[in-house]
Amino acid sequence: MTADNSQHIAQRIVVTLEEGVAEVRLNRPDKMNALDQAMFDELVETGRQLAETPDLRAVVLSGEGRAFCAGLDMDRMASMGAGTDATLKRGRLAPRTHGMSNHPQYACTVWRELPVPVIAAVHGVAFGGGLQVALGADFRYVTADAKFSLMEIKWGLVPDMGGMLLTRGLVRPDVLRELIYTGRVVSGAEAVQLGLATRVCDDPRAAALAAAREIASKSPHAIRAAKRLMQVTEDGDAMAILQAESVEQDALIGSQNQAEAVRANIEKRAPRFTSP
Repeated sequence: MTADNSQHIAQRIVVTLEEGVAEVRLNRPDKMNALDQAMFDELVETGRQLAETPDLRAVVLSGEGRAFCAGLDMDRMASMGAGTDATLKRGRLAPRTHGMSNHPQYACTVWRELPVPVIAAVHGVAFGGGLQVALGADFRYVTADAKFSLMEIKWGLVPDMGGMLLTRGLVRPDVLRELIYTGRVVSGAEAVQLGLATRVCDDPRAAALAAAREIASKSPHAIRAAKRLMQVTEDGDAMAILQAESVEQDALIGSQNQAEAVRANIEKRAPRFTSP
């Protein structure tokens, strides 16, 4: 990818990259951006390409049309019920294909592995796997009337696209159990109260892009260090967290971008950062 361009990766995903901010739009509006095999493949490939994009500063995940993502494609669900979907036979999900994840899981967890912040902008519905894609982002801006559900129980399933990992620390265990066992639908406003979403916005996409541009204006080395620290904070023990703080700060203090941040603030001007 190059800066200031828009391109289609096959047909399921549209990526726009401008001044370090990439917007990744799920582009299957006629199906409410439901997840078929092509969508899974392109989410994974998009994440991989962005990880290798020079001067990437932030990413926004959003959906075309009436919804963010309605979950697993109904044609695929029907073939599962009929026992004709070979990719969903028993035992096909257990092998690891992408580090800790299988392929569908990686469509959600790849966003956590990107070195820059990822913001999900959610409108309409985020059901099942669609919610789990959104949970892969660092945070989520939503409309008050958006609808969320860990809906797998409706189909005799459990959340399996990283949902059990990605909800950890966001939602109280008893609340999470209720959501998983019942599959009940919650509004965007309730999702914020429960911890599934970050903030209610009239226009989540505009708010997410504004936040991404704000992030892009900060020292890219410090932003990437902060994301690494958050990952350690969520996964590590107390000693690992304290050690990681010191290691990251040692690398930043006196570095070119850190010195530029100080000078720019003192001189009351916009900073001129170098790329990572």
